[in-house]
Amino acid sequence: MGSAQVEPISVPPEAAAMGHFLAAEVAVNQSDYDTATKEYQAAVAADPSSPLLHQRLAALYVRANRLPEALTETQKAVDLDPDNVQARVLLAGILSALGQDTEAMAQYEAVLQLDPKNQEAHLFLGALYGKQGDYERAVQTLTQLTEISPHSVLGFYYLGRVHAAAHQFDEAEKAYNEALQLSPQSEMVLLDLALLYEAEDKPDKAIEIYQRLLTTDPQSAVVRKRLGSLYVGQRKLDEALSQFKELEKVETDPQDTRVKIGLIYYEKGDYERAATEFTLVLAAEPKNDRVRYYLASVYSELKENQRAIADFSRIPTDSEYYADARVHIGYIYQREGHLDLAIPEVKRAFEAKPDNADLAGLLASMYRDSGELQKAIDLMQQLVTKNPDNDKYRFTLGALYDEAKNKDACIAEMKKAIELNPQNAAALNYLGYTYADMGVHLDEAEDLIRRAIALDPNDGFYIDSLGWVDYQRGNYPKAVEHLERALELAGDDPTVAEHLADAYRQTGKAQEALGLYQDALKRSKEKAQIERLKGKIQVLEGARPTGGKDS
Repeated sequence: MGSAQVEPISVPPEAAAMGHFLAAEVAVNQSDYDTATKEYQAAVAADPSSPLLHQRLAALYVRANRLPEALTETQKAVDLDPDNVQARVLLAGILSALGQDTEAMAQYEAVLQLDPKNQEAHLFLGALYGKQGDYERAVQTLTQLTEISPHSVLGFYYLGRVHAAAHQFDEAEKAYNEALQLSPQSEMVLLDLALLYEAEDKPDKAIEIYQRLLTTDPQSAVVRKRLGSLYVGQRKLDEALSQFKELEKVETDPQDTRVKIGLIYYEKGDYERAATEFTLVLAAEPKNDRVRYYLASVYSELKENQRAIADFSRIPTDSEYYADARVHIGYIYQREGHLDLAIPEVKRAFEAKPDNADLAGLLASMYRDSGELQKAIDLMQQLVTKNPDNDKYRFTLGALYDEAKNKDACIAEMKKAIELNPQNAAALNYLGYTYADMGVHLDEAEDLIRRAIALDPNDGFYIDSLGWVDYQRGNYPKAVEHLERALELAGDDPTVAEHLADAYRQTGKAQEALGLYQDALKRSKEKAQIERLKGKIQVLEGARPTGGKDS
């Protein structure tokens, strides 16, 4: 008997598209964006009538900085679904990034026809009107935004900028102050308000704002330059007029707006949306090192290490972001367990900023972590020779000597750090604890540690040191009192936990001590401490100890 002929089953296009869509979503969740792009391309090919698929593919193209392709796909999504607000907002952003401001404005206007309360459209459309010099429509649009969202810092901020650019200084000041009511420490608002005060010939108010800014960012070259020019005493009419002209140059640049929105997404942890915003800015301004640094930082947060390294590496040596970019590359390599690759990156950063104590300490710590303790010591010795009055370098060198078991050299450097800076709380505590741990000079140790605590009363490690002085004196109840507080503040640090357990043993609380020793053992990463803790646990469990003495 012959077999029956089986007709082939044709898969409906929408079913094939759904399969590719699901595969793309899985790839996105795994941060495999190349695969996700290919799957969405296949999904679109299977079902070209789906606006959602075109929109998703466009978003991936934006992420890869493939803006012409993103523009094509987003336009198709809008053509297929003209009421799709999200697609129109994306289309407007792409058009703006490509320099097609008129077309972008038309899309934002269409969005507001569909969704009159859309905050993003109001903000970007107002910025674009301002860029075009259409201040009346810019003010109208941004005022509507502040009415829709009375808590929009960016809305009031850009309203202030537009008023300033239009020479409407009273209105600008009012808008900036509204923004500051919502965000009192906003540097961008404070800086613009100070410039406004300069233009209005109100130097005292401008100086007050600049001084306020320097408390949060002492290294701001822009603020120091402005403040310096005021201190020189140039208060003449010509100076006031020049400030008016300077304010006229302030553009409500939509790319600047997009950077700030990207930073807000970054602060909120919405890294995908932050990446999209920064990518759009870089499409319009490919040499913007600041935004490239932000984008690379986003990739680092997303654990897309290769993309982060690639963008950090594109920041040139003459950029103010170069050293920080190299440090970030070093951190990424360190996170991956490649200290051999991390160290050269941090060295490049340190070569760019040879007077940066934090970079010196980081490089020394990486040398130490890689087992090159002598290299760390050599580095810090060179820096101390070059900068003998730098108490931070002295402190770091002293700590390295301590790790190298050279107590005398450690103590000498800590003493010198304190002599140079009697307010160096870390050095005060370190020297005090060193004496306490050695069981010597306990009165001096207590005085040093109390001076450190006076500078930082809630530092758990400083309070731990004070408790250890009491322990070494045999005042165990007082030691318990301090060490319990220290453990509460230090967040279950294994050394602090071990100290408290030692004190519990001396006050007859064996079970409490055993529990703390066991907890400390789980968290400890130091070989000597691990062996010591094992010995103490065995003693309390009734087994024969393997050795180890109280910490």
